[in-house]
Formats: sequence, C-alpha cells, structure tokens
Amino acid sequence: RQVIKQIIKQGDEFGDNAYGKNKKITVEFVSANPTGPLHVGHGRGAAYGASLSNILEKCGYNVQREYYVNDNGRQMDILATSVWLRYVELCGQPVVFPDNGYQGDYIVDIARIVRKKYGDKFLHTSHEIYEGVPADEKSGGDKETHIDGLISNTKSLLGKKDYNKVFQIALNDILSGIKQDLSKFNVNYDSWFSEKLLHSGDTVDRALKILKDNNYLYEKDGAIWFMATHFGDDLDRVVIRENGQKTYFASDVAYLLNKFERGFEGALYLFGADHHGYIARMKAAAKGLGINPDDIEIVLTQFANLIEHGEKVQMGTRSGKFVTLSQLIDDVGVDAARFFYVMRSHDQHLDFDLDLAKSQSNENPVYYIQYAHARICRVFEKLEQEALQYNQEIGLASLNLLDNDSEHDLTRLLSSYPEILTASARTRSPHVLANYLRELAQSFHSYYNEHKIGKLDDESLRNARLCLAKAVKVIIANGLKMLGASAPESMFSEDKD
Repeated sequence: RQVIKQIIKQGDEFGDNAYGKNKKITVEFVSANPTGPLHVGHGRGAAYGASLSNILEKCGYNVQREYYVNDNGRQMDILATSVWLRYVELCGQPVVFPDNGYQGDYIVDIARIVRKKYGDKFLHTSHEIYEGVPADEKSGGDKETHIDGLISNTKSLLGKKDYNKVFQIALNDILSGIKQDLSKFNVNYDSWFSEKLLHSGDTVDRALKILKDNNYLYEKDGAIWFMATHFGDDLDRVVIRENGQKTYFASDVAYLLNKFERGFEGALYLFGADHHGYIARMKAAAKGLGINPDDIEIVLTQFANLIEHGEKVQMGTRSGKFVTLSQLIDDVGVDAARFFYVMRSHDQHLDFDLDLAKSQSNENPVYYIQYAHARICRVFEKLEQEALQYNQEIGLASLNLLDNDSEHDLTRLLSSYPEILTASARTRSPHVLANYLRELAQSFHSYYNEHKIGKLDDESLRNARLCLAKAVKVIIANGLKMLGASAPESMFSEDKD
C-alpha cells in the first residue's frame, strides 16, 4: 500500500531514479537531410528518439537531444540545382528536369521564393545550362553523371556568391519546415548541429590528423583511406577522394570527435535500419581516434509502413510521392501518432494502421489509455455533483481496506512503474512503457466496471479507492508525457459513464 502514498506525495517525480548516474550523453536522432519535408518514415525515429530521451532523463542521465544537419555535400548540391532549374522554368526558359533531381512540389515553391526575391537575376539560357552535360538516364545515359554535370554548370553559371544565395534559401526554407513539423510533433531539441561547422572550423582536419598520427590512414588510387578493417569493419573507408574532396565518412569521424570534445561521456546514435553498415564503421572510427568504442552506441529503428483500409500506402521520397509527417499529424493527431510509433519494439517492422489510430474505440490503445485517465477525472468531478467529499487523509489512513483482487492487481502494477522505467532505459525500449500503460489502463477499466469508486456511503472505503484511482491517474499522465502524448481530463465518450 505504501506505493499509493508515495505516488500521491511525489506526483510527477515518482519513478525518478539514479540509474544513469548523471552520465552526460548526447542522443542524436532523425537528422534527416534538409532536402525535403520530413515524411512518415522519419516519424518513427522522431517519436522513438524523443520518448527514449525523456525516459533516459527520468532515469538519471544528463541528456542532450541533438539534430545533425547534413548541410554539406552532394545531396545539398542536388537540392540547390533542382531549385534553380525550377526557377529557370518559372522565368519562362524550357527545362528538361533531371531524373535524379528532387521532384516534389515543394521545390517549385522554393523556386518561387527565389524568383520573388531576385527576379530574373539568376536566369541563364537552356543552351548554357546543358552545355557539355552527359545524357540523362531517360536518354540512354547515366543519371549520376548527368546530375553532376548539371551541378557543375549551375555553380559556374551562377558563381559562388549567387549559387550560395539559392542554396541558403533552399536550406533555410526546408530546415524551418523540419523544425516546425518536429515542434508540432512535440519533439524538441537542445541543439541543431551543422555539418558545415565541422568543415569551416578545423575539426575535420584535426580528426584526420589524429588518424594519420596513429598510422591508420594510407594512400591508394590517389585517395586517402582509413584502415577500418583493422578494427573489424568489412571495408576500409575513403576519407579524402582523389579530387581532394572529403567524404561524408570524414564528417562522421569529425562529428564523433566533436561530441567527446564537448565533454559528453557517451554518444547514442539512433538511425534508420538502412544505416546498418554504420555500426562497425563508427566503432572503427572511435577506436582510430582513441575513444572507447563502448562509449558510443548505435540503435537502429526498423521501417514503418502506413496501412489504410487494410492496404499498404506506397511511397518514395526522391519521386516526390510520400506522405509527410505533417500530413500524418493532421490526419490522426499528435497523441495517436506519437504512441503508435513506439508501441512496437524499435527493432521490429511497424504497420501503422491509420484507421485504428483515428478510431475512438477500446481497440485504439492510446484512446483506451487516455480514456482511463479521463474516467478518473470524471469520478472526482462527479463527487461534487453527489455532494460527496474526497478526503485524502482519511483515504491514505484506510488503504488497508483495499483488499479485493482488482485492487491487488492495480497496486502491484503501480509498484512496478519504477522498474518499467529502468527496463525501458536499459534496453532502449519505449515500447516497454507503452505496453505497461495499456496493461494499467486495462486493469483500471476492469476495476471501474466491477466496483463503485466514488458513489460509496462508506467514507473510509470511498476515500481509499479514490486514493488508488488518483495514483493510477498520476502514473498514466506521467507515462503518456514520457511518450509525448497528452492526458485529457475529459473525452467525448466518457459522458456515457
């Protein structure tokens, strides 16, 4: 019975523990390239990363939530070139859009911003744009060499200064959209870290110098390679290409160094399942830099499919055919989206059932849990209507009266909340908490349906049961908060109670 007293006394702080020993860690998640809006695939990583960060914090870790902005490199050049080509089109010049360009309508929207701000200042003829560019795939050529040729022409025609203006408008527009979507999704970051910073400072050069001084770099075919196989990776990795350009991997090594230079004792990377190769690669980089590889952890989240009317929704990013995270939130709401993404283990594929997420029924797990919370609020509301009092002091002194099986079940579940939190933190598994909340809600609904809570003449028993209900309410609200969902005090259907 002590647990009911503790929960009521500690409220939101119940379950706080020192499992993480105040270890300072950075949790990096989502980090989608700023080349387009976030889509539903990113939603799972966002919900998982935000929920896990909350749980780790609750369990005594000192957590910094970080988004790594890939604002450097070829994908960004493809973006800027795509925007410029749509801009040229808006200015009235015919353009054959590349197979490998970014196709979505948002590219045209950004091109309109460029045109509104700069008029025809950046306009060039079609002849100039395509001069010397190898054929695209649709014309029997190679789409990669075609887009690289277009990027090269775009840069030389616009010049560094004007190219950068187009680049920045595209980056700022997309990044601000990403920030808005994440904020709308109740996902907040402590830091947005720009890849460009690693290059404009000396971090990349210093990281490569450490690898060189440790004799882990060598030259082959005009490129500089890192001896990743020496540390268990399946391939050695290029850090500087034969043309002198530093690779994405060089940035990854520098970013890893930067995290530990900022005083973090651990780095948690949350990646999509397509980043499987990163695990051995990043562990090798850590060893090469002299960082303990056990201090970095890479967790992969499996893909999420959207299911509507029993059918899988087809998507592809580059083609522009995708459901955005913002559309999903508008469709099912933040609470359902946040909960549905974490109710299965992150290492299992997830089928996100849109129809279920929107339904106001007991089959919808988030609705079912929130309904338990609203029901308890309703019980306390009805007391006043019945001219009955809730006396916490009497209730806490009468907890020995809670002796039926349902009450034992509920008390046992409440007692296990701190363990559930540490298990979720230890195994990096928010779904453990999500499953627990479902079980707690189910146990409360059964109890509510079988026993009177507020409408009791026996003052001692009434107040003891109200204390139990209040403790359940505190834990449901707290658990939902960890998972980024709200705990409504009233819901449409609880009026039937």
